[in-house]
Amino acid sequence: MGDIAGPQAVLFDMDGLLIDSERLWLEVETEVMTWLGGSWGPEQQEALVGGSLDVAVTYMLEMTGAGADPAEVGRRMLEGMVERLRAGVPMMPGAKELLSEVRAAGMPAALVSSSHRVLIEPVLDAIGREHFTLSVAGDEVTRTKPHPEPYLTATARLGAEPARCVVLEDSPNGLAAAEAAGCVTVAVPCLLPVAPAPGRTVVGSLHEVDLDRLAALFA
Repeated sequence: MGDIAGPQAVLFDMDGLLIDSERLWLEVETEVMTWLGGSWGPEQQEALVGGSLDVAVTYMLEMTGAGADPAEVGRRMLEGMVERLRAGVPMMPGAKELLSEVRAAGMPAALVSSSHRVLIEPVLDAIGREHFTLSVAGDEVTRTKPHPEPYLTATARLGAEPARCVVLEDSPNGLAAAEAAGCVTVAVPCLLPVAPAPGRTVVGSLHEVDLDRLAALFA
């Protein structure tokens, strides 16, 4: 699979792509907004999908006009998510099967997330670290998605050409990052709709994706 007939590596987003965590984020964001004196709902969450923690904290403080310390808001968000992820990591449909197939083929794989390292660790524990050659967290890059830096960092560390890598993402932010990095993309929309685009394949779930389909993108 590593030859010209397929991708050099497969890069996975985490939230909303491999794990069903957007509903957990909604719970945490709602709790923190209540603490800040505001209200929260799906429409507010949608504004933050695929973005960074810093962007979320700024957005919440602007919405409420609260004078809370941004660091304290971020800490409450991370602690709420760590607590939930340690209790159980819900996988998205088809995620386990695809990860297992990629690993069985000996294909290099990376987890590339806007989430902080403290959130990636319990997920790696639950999914199985053996599925990933490496992981890149949102607090380990200078510029998070939609900037291409996370994906350029991962492909460089894998020793792979971005144009020969396929990225699986659920959000417009993540797809923008991968496409700006020059990667081939597969979109699996979760909360937000995603339009087809050149070099982008849109599917209904990871059940529709296997190595043969990924290889065909490079034919």
